[in-house]
Amino acid sequence: MTTIQGPAVFLAQFIGDEAPFNSLDGICKWAADLGFKGIQMPTLDTRFIDLQKAAESKTYADELKGTIASYGLEITELSTHLQGQLVAVHPAYDDFFDAFAPKNVHGNSKARQEWAVQQLKYAAKASNNLGLNAHATFSGSLLWQYFHPWPQRPPGLVEDGFAELAKRWLPILNEFDQNGVDLCYEIHPGEDLFDGETYEMFLKAVNNHSRACILYDPSHFVLQQLDYIQYIDFYHERIKAFHVKDAEFNPTGKQGTFGGYQSWANRAGRYRSPGDGQIDFKTIFSKLAQYDYKGWAVMEWECCIKNQEDGAREGAEFIKNHIIKVTDKAFDDFAAVETNKAFNMKNLGL
Repeated sequence: MTTIQGPAVFLAQFIGDEAPFNSLDGICKWAADLGFKGIQMPTLDTRFIDLQKAAESKTYADELKGTIASYGLEITELSTHLQGQLVAVHPAYDDFFDAFAPKNVHGNSKARQEWAVQQLKYAAKASNNLGLNAHATFSGSLLWQYFHPWPQRPPGLVEDGFAELAKRWLPILNEFDQNGVDLCYEIHPGEDLFDGETYEMFLKAVNNHSRACILYDPSHFVLQQLDYIQYIDFYHERIKAFHVKDAEFNPTGKQGTFGGYQSWANRAGRYRSPGDGQIDFKTIFSKLAQYDYKGWAVMEWECCIKNQEDGAREGAEFIKNHIIKVTDKAFDDFAAVETNKAFNMKNLGL
């Protein structure tokens, strides 16, 4: 077993235009002062990382690592959540998702997708240059609007959708494989990979690609009432990244898992800061340690009630207190019997 690394923090929800959140040095000092040991880095803001440059220049990558290390921090993973979303977009969402891409590809879904694919390939090379072995992203979606089977789905629609999704991702997965990096899809509502069944359909479509892995975030499973503990039992061999984000589900006589088009604060299922929701993180950390998870525990702050800086400060301590330093001995070693083959055979009556 391996002691989980952490605590770490995903920077996406903290980057902004005011100090200390508007520069790499500022946000690194802030994170280190709170007790974080790692940072998961989004890759669209050049104030923090120039993704193409990190892919093309080992010198730049080393300098970036050095700057971050000067604050006692490591990069846990790079993130291309927004770019990954654009690898597969149904036309119903074109206008919404244009905002994730440069203006020169707005209104041009083909060009936008090509840009997104190139971003992922840069991320594979950049991760290699930075010495990382995992990467965080979204799968995008061609099928999400059809998740409820009404009106009746035409035969083959889902299968064709996953075949197309696989076609788009296989060259990217191969690029990550060439760079020795696991591509970790965050299993998430709004993506075609949103539970275990959909992950397995995708995995089958990409021929069980060894790099098609999972970013495990139990909060998304609470909102759809999925057994997030057993999920680890099923997929622990593929879990290579981990978000520590809490959630709660409080159904009423008026709404349940679909949320009734309510705001986040008024939904039956809503995200909370670590420790403020209903997730059994004690069991999660035990399970991941038991299954020899070798990655980081990364806090993702998404709470509709608590201030983000309070959430970050409490989250660092929450993760620190949940990480289990795994044992290097069996508890009953004191009663061990020295043995050998002959001794064993004797005690078998042979």
